[in-house]
Amino acid sequence: MYRCLLLLAAVFPAAAQPVLYACGNDSQTYVVGSKAPTSGLFHRDRAGGWTHYGYHHPLIFGFASDPSHPGALLLSAGNGLLRAVGAGLDWTQLTGSDVTELRDVDVDRSTGAVYFGYAAGIRVTRDGGKTWSELSGGLHRKFTESIRVDRKRSGVLLAGGEDGVFRSEDDGRSWRLAGASGVQILRIEQSPHDACFWLASTQGAGLFASHDCGVTFENLGFVGVGRNLYDVAFDPTTAGRIAVAGWGPGVVVSTDGGRSWKPRNEGLPGTEATAAVFDPATPGRLFVSIHDRAVYVSDDAGASWRKDGLEHTHVNRLRFVEVAR
Repeated sequence: MYRCLLLLAAVFPAAAQPVLYACGNDSQTYVVGSKAPTSGLFHRDRAGGWTHYGYHHPLIFGFASDPSHPGALLLSAGNGLLRAVGAGLDWTQLTGSDVTELRDVDVDRSTGAVYFGYAAGIRVTRDGGKTWSELSGGLHRKFTESIRVDRKRSGVLLAGGEDGVFRSEDDGRSWRLAGASGVQILRIEQSPHDACFWLASTQGAGLFASHDCGVTFENLGFVGVGRNLYDVAFDPTTAGRIAVAGWGPGVVVSTDGGRSWKPRNEGLPGTEATAAVFDPATPGRLFVSIHDRAVYVSDDAGASWRKDGLEHTHVNRLRFVEVAR
């Protein structure tokens, strides 16, 4: 019987399942000089509870699954790129003291290459973190807040920083401005339904959209202008449904691919939204974080809300990651 179970496990490996993670810190209850509050990485279990994952770390800003280590996560943090394995009990720093203030991380699933954006540019590893190469030589300003790999086009990268959205077609060896010149980009995301549709959220300039595979971006002009838009979330289950989280606008939702938007803040304790993500397994289920309050969840794309957990926490990022079970 034992040999049969082993054979079944080899033929039918454990399927990867989407798990919701959050990174942030309990800043509301912290008092200077006291013990550091709970901070770092958290995950939501199947029963809906939130658990702290690993070590206390107040400066984690992004994460992605690690293709070189099944079940592991890559964390972009203030002190470098970290790998978390073993339910978060084993963390390894993959970068040296020459890089700090990492803002984002993304992975090319076809090649296994890992990219991160940081205060002084963009770096890549193609050997699981053993060696790193700098890719920001063609950027006008080096600070990179958001980095994304085009999931359909090998070698195509989009990066956002202090001077707009930049696009590379040669794996970061050269870059050209795609749009939003002179504007601070806070997040770039690609539609899961249309690989040529991208959205970029900004600091004060609203949303910028691309419908030509990221070659050019144009300002939508009517969402969050004058405010910080911290996150963009496409609903993987429903084409055309998008949520944006911003400081002041709160949560705004589009059901027509960004042509029109409606606020979805009734039932939330404030409009200082910092992160948003749709559940890839449940149509219309939307999670958002409200600064220093909690994570809230809606089962009807924002028409109504209920508190979900992580009270008193400032969340930098909410994201579902497929993790082998």
